[in-house]
Amino acid sequence: MHCASLGEFEQGRPLIELLKIEYPQYPIVISFFSPSGYEIRKNYPLATKVIYLPLDTTTQAKKIIDSINPAIVIWVKYEFWWNHLAEIKKRNIPVILTAAIFRDSQPFFKWYGQSWRKGIQLFHFLFVQNKTSLELLNSININNAAIVGDTRFDRVKKIADNQTDIPFIKDFINGCKVIVAGSTWEADEKLFAPTIINLKNIKFIIVPHDIHPANIIRLKKNFKNSASYSEVIKNDALALSTNFLIIDSIGLLSTLYQYANIVYVGGGFGKGIHNILEPAVYGVPVLFGPNHEKFAEATEMINRGGGFSIKNSIDFTSTVMTLLNNNEAISLAGKNSKDYVLSNLGATEKINAYIKLNRLLTN
Repeated sequence: MHCASLGEFEQGRPLIELLKIEYPQYPIVISFFSPSGYEIRKNYPLATKVIYLPLDTTTQAKKIIDSINPAIVIWVKYEFWWNHLAEIKKRNIPVILTAAIFRDSQPFFKWYGQSWRKGIQLFHFLFVQNKTSLELLNSININNAAIVGDTRFDRVKKIADNQTDIPFIKDFINGCKVIVAGSTWEADEKLFAPTIINLKNIKFIIVPHDIHPANIIRLKKNFKNSASYSEVIKNDALALSTNFLIIDSIGLLSTLYQYANIVYVGGGFGKGIHNILEPAVYGVPVLFGPNHEKFAEATEMINRGGGFSIKNSIDFTSTVMTLLNNNEAISLAGKNSKDYVLSNLGATEKINAYIKLNRLLTN
């Protein structure tokens, strides 16, 4: 399975876990392009080996395919390495694309995109997330495709079902409403700081994307009466005396979302929002910045009334205060979020059913 980075790994992970149950005799190799994905998941227990995918040359592609000799190759979402795909195709190894999204702005669908169209034909089958993607593929005579949705829904549901408590968090909350800001950048923090600093009887948990010490120090200066996670686990009395908890550890975010009444997800004032499905599965309103046009789930959650696009600090204040002052509004928005996730489960099972039906792997 090839994953560009950590986000794509999380999309592919439900399929890895299911295939390991269905076909336990097969070793699993996971490749990454991004160091962030590789470094965090290089010791993933279900993988026999985790590697960087070599440069996309004919020679390197031959070497890696000779070395692994895969029974099947699974490509997650995007990042097409044409020489690798061509070598896989040449050897009649089935290669499937999962969780794909296509847009008419991509070169596949332009007059100059003939070589790109030839590349996409190297896939044995393409599993796409939505109707638009399927129609675009059909428009260039790619018909070996089907809509199955996004495996991330299955992943976040499993995370929520297996969640555990963080011991001191209930002491920190102390009966107050909680806002969790996940995967935040400095632009996000500047957005919500003027509002949350002045809120009374509200607890705030900030989980920055960058947890390097210098960034944690910056956050603690900006948010008075704050404590870091590493400080609180050494001295749990701090949990009772602070309004702002700053998380300086990796791997806690999806667990922390379960305590939220409102969630803000960062990235929407940069390249794009981070994962908004992780909080949505817990049935909470989810706020995020305006750069979400490439994320179908953001548009759908807005349409359903569970997601809220925030343009500036005034917008943030208005939305948060409306929700905090109206229990019915906050409950309805949360229900809309959770219903959206639950209505989109099942992509992993559908992909596995195709693999089984077409005997791409054998027991």
